[in-house]
Amino acid sequence: MNAPRRKFGFWLATALVVGNIIGSAIFMLPAGLAAFGWNAVSAWVITFVGALCLAWVFAELARHLPAAGGSFGFMRLGVGEGAAFVGAWGYMVSVWAANAGITIAGISYLTRLVPGLSATPWASPAAAIGAIWLLTWINMRGLHAAGGVQLVTSIVKLLPFVAVIGLAVWRLAVSGGALLPPVHAGSFTFAGASGAVGLTLYAMLGLESATVPADAVENPEVIVPRATMVGTGLSAVVSIMATCAVALMLPADVVASSKAPVSDFIAASWGDIAGGFVALCAVISCFGCLNGWLLIGGELPVAMVKAGTLPPWFGKLNASGAPAQALVLSAVLTTLLTLMAYTKTGVGAYNFAILIATATNLVLYLFCAIGVVRFMRDGRVPRSAALVVCTGIALLFILWAFYGSGWESLAWGGALMAAGWPVYLVARRSARAA
Repeated sequence: MNAPRRKFGFWLATALVVGNIIGSAIFMLPAGLAAFGWNAVSAWVITFVGALCLAWVFAELARHLPAAGGSFGFMRLGVGEGAAFVGAWGYMVSVWAANAGITIAGISYLTRLVPGLSATPWASPAAAIGAIWLLTWINMRGLHAAGGVQLVTSIVKLLPFVAVIGLAVWRLAVSGGALLPPVHAGSFTFAGASGAVGLTLYAMLGLESATVPADAVENPEVIVPRATMVGTGLSAVVSIMATCAVALMLPADVVASSKAPVSDFIAASWGDIAGGFVALCAVISCFGCLNGWLLIGGELPVAMVKAGTLPPWFGKLNASGAPAQALVLSAVLTTLLTLMAYTKTGVGAYNFAILIATATNLVLYLFCAIGVVRFMRDGRVPRSAALVVCTGIALLFILWAFYGSGWESLAWGGALMAAGWPVYLVARRSARAA
């Protein structure tokens, strides 16, 4: 007999949002943004506005449709079952790809603490696989165990960014802004901002995290909207200040080639011991984020099984109330994508994984935003000027982010999403037979 499920309160739900947003991206993103210069700042401004509008859309959906069953339920009501499956399967692909990127980032910072991992080609992939399966085991012990890990790691991961932001403010005050690259007519371009948006949006993926396991949250119509907005706002401010400080205040070639850019930024002023402490926090942050995304990857299939769009196998719970089989499948596919990404070198391996994650995650955002338009029209969600404006901005931002993700990522994402359609057909055939 399955044990009753212990549910998340406000703090654990907010920790899930913060933990899933502030993960690997904030530690590794400066290396990817270095080549964009000041375009990274304009991309962040666009992403900040777009992310807050998306967060408001999800908050309103959770407030007015608490019984829908989270993101998948919003899509099923808004765009139909078939499209909802495409969005949800794309979201799962995004989770698997994001997990690969998070794992690579965590191991990258771990090499600073354990240099021997760089000594042999197989050591880093082996450590990555070990981390994936250890955290999968923790998630299989139930929601409360996973949520406890998430709360602790969410607190730890904020520590280095307090240091980064404080150091950046002090260095700017002392230098009078001389450490920043000069601004000229070509510093801001449409192409540069579009390319950077694909990366900065990845840093904000996870803003919908509290709505995905809505059935696992207490009083979801109140807690989910609050956790979504508080978690998104806090994460955005920290991410923008920290990544822009590192990307702009260190030499571009140094940041672009760094395996641990945030750690190098701290070490340049406070020495290797401080840099090593930041690396330790980064490792904890990345694997805490991986823990949260493995949780999401296990909970979403449960909602899809209840809707009849995945076979019952995906939704079976173990004695701890955890979707063990879905968690194992998520870990297997995350492992494969991690090994695939490791065929590339340096920051290229990380960028490969995160751009696929961004491209496939956008499908869920698009369908939920379209759903809001329908709900406002038929009265299920009250039409307000704020929601109309936020939904319009969110839709424009989503389309721009698709463009910024690049053709390679869209092609890989499309292929991985198409692979899920036979699973949907099997589930529907089984449901009709039943």
